[in-house]
Order: sequence, then C-alpha cells, then structure tokens
Amino acid sequence: MTRTLDVITIGRSSVDLYGAQVGGRLEDMGSFQKYIGGSPTNMAAGTARLGLKSALITRVGDEHMGRFIREELAKEGVDVRGVRTDPERLTALVLLGIRDDKQFPLIFYRENCADMALCEDDIDEAFIAEARSVVATGTHLSHPRTEAAVLKALTLARKHGLQTALDIDYRPNLWGLAGHGDGESRFIESAQVTAKLQSTLHYFDLIVGTEEEFHIAGGTTDTIAALRAVRAVSNATLVCKRGPMGAVAFTGAIPDSLDDGEAGPGFPIEVFNVLGAGDGFMSGLLKGWLDGEPWPVALKYANACGAFAVSRHGCTPAYPSWEELQFFLNRGVVTPALRKDAALEQVHWATNRHRDWSTMRVFAFDHRMQLEQMEGATPQKIGAFKELCLKAALQVANGQPGYGILCDSRLGRDALFQAAGSGLWIGRPVEWPGSRPLTLEPELGPDFGGLQEWPLEHVVKVLCFYHPDDDDATKAAQEDTVRRLFHACRRNRLEMLLEIIPSKVGPTNDQTSAEIIQRFYDLGVYPDWWKLEPFTTEAAWDNACAAINRNDPHTRGVVVLGLDASEAALATSLALAARQPLVKGFAIGRTIFGDAARAWLKGQMTDAAAVEMMSDRYARLAALWDSKRAEGAKQ
Repeated sequence: MTRTLDVITIGRSSVDLYGAQVGGRLEDMGSFQKYIGGSPTNMAAGTARLGLKSALITRVGDEHMGRFIREELAKEGVDVRGVRTDPERLTALVLLGIRDDKQFPLIFYRENCADMALCEDDIDEAFIAEARSVVATGTHLSHPRTEAAVLKALTLARKHGLQTALDIDYRPNLWGLAGHGDGESRFIESAQVTAKLQSTLHYFDLIVGTEEEFHIAGGTTDTIAALRAVRAVSNATLVCKRGPMGAVAFTGAIPDSLDDGEAGPGFPIEVFNVLGAGDGFMSGLLKGWLDGEPWPVALKYANACGAFAVSRHGCTPAYPSWEELQFFLNRGVVTPALRKDAALEQVHWATNRHRDWSTMRVFAFDHRMQLEQMEGATPQKIGAFKELCLKAALQVANGQPGYGILCDSRLGRDALFQAAGSGLWIGRPVEWPGSRPLTLEPELGPDFGGLQEWPLEHVVKVLCFYHPDDDDATKAAQEDTVRRLFHACRRNRLEMLLEIIPSKVGPTNDQTSAEIIQRFYDLGVYPDWWKLEPFTTEAAWDNACAAINRNDPHTRGVVVLGLDASEAALATSLALAARQPLVKGFAIGRTIFGDAARAWLKGQMTDAAAVEMMSDRYARLAALWDSKRAEGAKQ
C-alpha cells in the first residue's frame, strides 16, 4: 500500500485558553488567547508545519470548541479523518498561564471529556496502514478504554510495518495522582503508573521523555537506573530530554553517564514559557527521525523547535515552519529572546499563515465617502445596499475558493456580520475616507485598541495617499500611523493590507510605487498584502514587484485596485498585471456596484435587480481575471 501519511498521532485534544497577561497568577488573568492543545494535537500540527504529512486520531465534542480544533488542524494541513465527533461529551479545555520562566498555573477541564472516550472502534486498520509511523502519548494509557484504542493502533502498526514512538508525557493530574489545582505538577512517584507504562514499552521503536518521565517509566529517581529499567523491557531508541542541557539519544546499552549518549547542538535562548516545549521538541525529533537523519541532526531539529516553544506565547502557535527552522539554523541566534528577533518573527508569521489565497477575486464595497455622496443615500440605506453587495459576492463565489470582499464596519456592519464563516476573504478598512495625512476610523481608538474586537479572519486594510515628494511633516505623520497600525495588527494576530495611491496626490513614473514600497519596508512595515494601482507599463509592475520580493519573499501578494475604470479599461490593466506572479488578483468596487448603487439608492431599482446587475459584473471580472492570468502564465 502507498504510504500517504508520514505520522499519525493518537490521544489528547483540547482547547488551550492561554492567559494573555504574563507574570501574574491565573486568578488575576483578565483575558485569554485561544489555541489548539493536547500533546498529540500539538505534535500533529508541529510536524505538519515542518512538512510532514500528519494526521490525528482523537475525539472532539459536537460543539464550537470541537469544530475549532477540527478547523484549525485542517488549516495547519493535518489530516482530520481520524478526528471523531462525540455527540455526548464536551471538548476538553485547559486554562493556563505564564507566572514566570518556571511556573505555569494550569487547570485541566477533562471530566468525561470527548478525547477520553476514544475507543477501539475509532481505530481503522486501513487508515493506520496509510502511515509510516504511529505516535502515542502517556495520558491515553491511563484509562482502560483509551489504552485499548492505543494498543490496537500499535498492534496494527506492527502488523503493517510502521515505526512507532511514545512521548511519555507524564501528567500526574491526568493519572488521578494530583488535585485539580496541581495541573502543573510534573512528577509524583507511582508504582501503578510505572507498571502500566512498562507493560507497553515493548511496542515502541522510539521512546522520548524528560528525566522525570523516565523516572516514572523506570520506577526510580536515579536517571541512569531508570533508563536501564526501560531498556530491560524495550529495544527502542531512548531520547532523554535534559532541559537547558539539550537531549541525548541511546540506541543500545545505557552507559554510566548521560553525557555519553548521542547529542545535538543546543541553543542559548531566554526561557519565556516552558509549556509546550516538549511537543515542539517531539515535532522536530519526528521530522529528523522519519527523514532518516542521524540522531545528532534529529536532536538539533528537536532542540531548535523546543527553543522556539519556550520563547513564545502558546504551544502550537510557537512552533516553526520548515522554512523558519532552516532560516534559524543557517543564521543562528541573534538575540536570546527569540520573540524579540524581528527578522525571525517575520519569517515565523509569514510562513505559518493559514489558508491558500493564491487567487484573489475581491468585490470591494468598503466605499463610504463615494456612497454617501450619491443621491438618496442615508446610513441605513447604504448599510442595506452593502448587504445586497454581499449577496452578489456570495452568489458569484458559490462556495468556491479565491473570492473575497472589502467591507467597512461603520456603514456595512450587518454585511460584515453575515459574511462571517462564509469562506470569503474579508478585508476591512480602517482609514478615515480621503484623509491626508492618514487618519483612522474612530472605532479603533487612539491606541488602536479597537482591533482587539476584530474576528481573526478579518484583514486590516489601510489606504494611504503617500507620495515620495510629500513634505517632511506629512511623511512623518503618515509613516508613524502606518507603522503603529502594523504593530497593532501583529499584536492582535491580524493580517494587514496596505494600499498606496500616489497618483492622486502627485506626478508618478515607473519608479514611484517601488520607491514607496521600499520606504515602508525600511520602516519595518511588512504588509501581508499590497493593493496597488493598475499600472500602465510593464516596467512599473516589474519595479514594484521586485521591491516586494527583495524585502519579503513570503508576502501574500498584490491585488490591483480599479479606480472606477470601465470594464474595457480594466481588461487592459488586468492583462498587464496578470503577467506578474506576485499579483494574485483584483479588489474592484465601483466598476461592479456603481450603477446599481446610484439607481437603487434613488429607488429606481429593486433588490433583486441590483443583486443581478452586480453579480453579472463581478462574475465577468472574475472570468476576465482568470483568462488574463492563464494568458499571462503562458508568456
């Protein structure tokens, strides 16, 4: 059988509600960030980021949190066929925080949770046989039902020639040995747990744990003796994690000193958060192991991934992409506080974004000033018209990928609400219409704190009328606003689209936009998207795209704006733009909605007729872009 998967992990899945404040008690947390969690879930996502084809076997509840886990895993590229939905039980939750570099208050909400209902019926032999390896974790050996499921998977793995691995992942609380308030406890001696673990260790080719975890597996707090006790019942390669001292691998007899094992280089970094480091380590180790790398190389990957984890907030969100890992290994440590390394953080952000937006057909109806100036316009009528625009967008998209909208929240709030979860790319403007120097919508507040209320799927769009010949005061004001907005977007995990239209404020040539683009990169602004004018020369496009690629090879790309051009004029400009691989599509508005808006706002057109007119024009533009892109690809 063809192995379509590299690794299947089995066991815990939860939603981590991670305290956003650092350095205080969990009692004092005022807000939380929501991430996927649970060791097998973290490892499935972590290995997927490193380029492995991973899958997870677990259960989630039939509710919002269960759907969140399933959707996040799919966005990370994890195969979710083995994720069962439990109709009776809730998805597990974990509340946790960062007190300091050693303490991490943690509460498990796992009473009769969905993943602990995993059973033998959830293990499909054909699914197991698709993989190269199966990875189990210790928690699911703590209950007869989940243990039976894990052992069935391991037995099938042996039958079909898969490699097998165990992350001991010892949590005394989850074995019933510590109270609800002791979630951060990492070691309590238990002869019963030791016996249970030792009865399963012969199933594995690779066993990984901290010194304390090998203590519980080996039944002694003497690490060498514990490793030898594990070796007595298992021929697996044993990898012992030693915290800041790195990790060592033992493929044969256990020597008298941990220093005599095979080791990989460690990394001198600042410890910010110890939670999730083991799952990051395991992800890197699995990448090296399954790629057939020597143990020192596999341990180098593992140590680096663990270093990322202890340097950032959250577990899965901290793990690197393969591109990021290579960047880090090639360049080395610049600052011990990795989360403060701007170059590294940019690669991390840009290579771990979700969803494929390689094609962008965006209906832009974020216009406020233009609609307000039309005869018959009122805020209420404009809002109702924007709902018709959304209806037209959804009608053309018809559930297909590569479609989106630009819509504001001041006049288009209801349309924005309705667009949630529709599959559309959603951009949302923040500039006050026509402002120069750039001023933002009041809803953001003077410190841009309003972004905290935005759904994570919304992209912050800002239009800046910037020109290289602007006076120093205008430049400084606009640059400061864009720079502060960029950092606010990153703090709030929101993508940003920067639109520049220099032709509206001064003369332009083939270098003008490229010069502006370079200036913003020099300021440390790395937009996820650029929205550019429909240039009339190939040289202007070449210069602009070269400036972007030179500074940010991982950018999402460029969309072309329309400037209320006719469809005939747009055909010419889109044909020129489509020759550039970096241009992903268009974001066009008035060409689509202008005539319909003028008629509808005056009461001269029905809702249905307006939707039909806009749908027809939007569909024609989408088809036009697709045809021009196909032609451009051939050139």
